[in-house]
Amino acid sequence: MNSTAVKEETSCPGFALLHRRSAGILMHPTSLPGPGGVGDLGPSCHQFLDFAAAAKASLWQVLPLGPTGYGGSPYQCTSSFAGNPLLISLEWLRDHGLLDRDVLQHPLPSGAHTMLREAASLKERALQAAFDRFRAQGSAGQWSEEFSRFKDEQSWWLEDYALCAALKEEHDGAPWFEWPQELRARDVDALRDAGLRRGDRIEYRRFVQFVWWLQWQEVRAEARRRGILIMGDIPIFPAHDSADVWANQAFFKLDEKGQPFMVAGVPPDYFSKTGQLWGNPVYRWDVIEDTGFDWWAKRLGYTFSLVDIIRLDHFRGFMAAWEVPAGEMTAVHGQWVPGPGRRIFEHLGRTVGTLPIVAENLGVITPDVEAARQEFAFPGMNILQFAFDSDSANPHLPHNQGKDVVTYTGTHDNDTTVGWFAAAGDGVKGYLREYLDRSEPRIPYDLIRLAYASAANTAVVPLQDVLGLDGNARMNYPGRQEGNWGWRFTADQLQDHHVRPLADLARAFGRLPESE
Repeated sequence: MNSTAVKEETSCPGFALLHRRSAGILMHPTSLPGPGGVGDLGPSCHQFLDFAAAAKASLWQVLPLGPTGYGGSPYQCTSSFAGNPLLISLEWLRDHGLLDRDVLQHPLPSGAHTMLREAASLKERALQAAFDRFRAQGSAGQWSEEFSRFKDEQSWWLEDYALCAALKEEHDGAPWFEWPQELRARDVDALRDAGLRRGDRIEYRRFVQFVWWLQWQEVRAEARRRGILIMGDIPIFPAHDSADVWANQAFFKLDEKGQPFMVAGVPPDYFSKTGQLWGNPVYRWDVIEDTGFDWWAKRLGYTFSLVDIIRLDHFRGFMAAWEVPAGEMTAVHGQWVPGPGRRIFEHLGRTVGTLPIVAENLGVITPDVEAARQEFAFPGMNILQFAFDSDSANPHLPHNQGKDVVTYTGTHDNDTTVGWFAAAGDGVKGYLREYLDRSEPRIPYDLIRLAYASAANTAVVPLQDVLGLDGNARMNYPGRQEGNWGWRFTADQLQDHHVRPLADLARAFGRLPESE
């Protein structure tokens, strides 16, 4: 994209932010403290925004916001459009008259780890009570008209999701590909009968999504009021057990029983010697392209109605994806299969409009991936934890970074910087000492400073590094199926003394909010 095109698109706040110097914090809402067993969009979320604004951050980066399945992974959501009900604040519902004042009389502990099972039970009961009260209010109740409008405007995804969720409940949580054949294959008469039979539960699911949407829009408005934009995240492949795959089976490499015969992953890399076997079904790109990439246009368009910038996970998968035969135990025996390449982004640019996208381009990246990223002015990613294991030519080193990247100390897939440094080999530590000209690095501060000092337009630091936490606060271990995504911080950990270093670095290296 040439400089004239860039200037023409600076009216888009997300695009403009990615093309000036700024700083941000990476923290998923489930990591917030609070009384509901898992972080949510209540008071602690607004308090975090106050902290981020005081630290002169212009960006808050989150992970995918959808409802999670087994293991709580936000990269295995049951819908690409729905919001995670666990993020709904019961305090908000109480304060808006939809729950009794004593709803949190016996709160769940706000410890250093989420309590997903307990939180799901608590919130399901509370949301059902809120729905019963909302329905009893009838047309005279608050948000009655807005709820009707929400259902009409979002019906194109909401109806499939609500029906899928209601049927999943009817079948004791079984995935859609284990349902009776007529439901699995979406027989028209069977779906009509299910809609009549499960009408009340379908309406409940619509209501839960409406409440989530209300709360998220309020959070987004509060972020904007503080001068903070939000970067969301789109996994390239939806989960197999998702409303997306169930409703669009022709878009995926599935057999007649709804089972994938090829699944997604990545070959052996930095994170895993046997690769990562994600298990998601892969696309039939020819079928999707015949529709004018309509599902992808809707996916990006709707996500941009929730966030200002999108981090597009596994960007290289649009050029070529690693496909593994179903049934393999590792991702070793796969092959690269071409994707739509630049054609999809040309089309999305015409249908969606300006695309403030960050392309996740980590791992083994081929020239066509970088060419597409640069053509569409999508910043890539650099990770400082990857910078010190080779020599001065390492592309992750600050002196090798260009402007068109987002630089991180680490991401949700890395150890915390304190944990990384503790486990690093002598070679990595020695090079870091030489690079910093410091016999005893101040970890994590020195890496945060390198991120802010880099040429990259955007510097993002995980909250764990802001707080100086060790590896016990790690969010995810790629390739490990359990024990991820659970980290939370406690209210007393976020202190005023964490603000000044970030604010001083933003001032020193020209990353202050635009209003300043």
